[in-house]
Amino acid sequence: MSKGFSIFNSHLQLAHLYWKHLLSQADWVIDATCGSGFDCAYLTTLVPKGRVIAIDIQEYAIKKTSLLVKEKNTEHVVDFFLQSHENFPEVVRSHPIKLIVYNLGYLPSGDRSVVTNATSSMKSIETAATLLAPGGALSVMCYPGHQEGEEEETALAYFFRSLSPKNWHVCHHRWPQRPKTPSLFLAQKIEF
Repeated sequence: MSKGFSIFNSHLQLAHLYWKHLLSQADWVIDATCGSGFDCAYLTTLVPKGRVIAIDIQEYAIKKTSLLVKEKNTEHVVDFFLQSHENFPEVVRSHPIKLIVYNLGYLPSGDRSVVTNATSSMKSIETAATLLAPGGALSVMCYPGHQEGEEEETALAYFFRSLSPKNWHVCHHRWPQRPKTPSLFLAQKIEF
């Protein structure tokens, strides 16, 4: 007897599917919370002629991500910035940005006392929305299983609902029977 067919196995696979369909080889993207490096490493394979701006507040995360992209031989595509996602490095204003990725919360293999919060995340995401090129997208993974994550998800839901449907396509992927599992916000700036 077959186990059945699953459209996707995780929230990250769903995000990666969207990114793959959105990006072209020469696009510029920002991984605003590079963390364990898996998203950043995947992004480097999608934009081999573009740039990935990788940001994280933890040196451990930058080192871990750097090792992963070296394993893929794509380190030439990445610029690393050891800083909070609250502000963006000046280089991001030099080229149109096609995708900005957030994987909020804490780094499971890092210092769990270092965690994103609604105030800094919202400041970053509001700025990120202004940096996107027409047709560009925000991809935000939330983790409402802890207090900060729940506050972030609530703030993000309010923010994304407030975006004009004339200028943005927005969706929120949730697993309704598992309310504390990760959820994914996607918002694409409409091209005129």
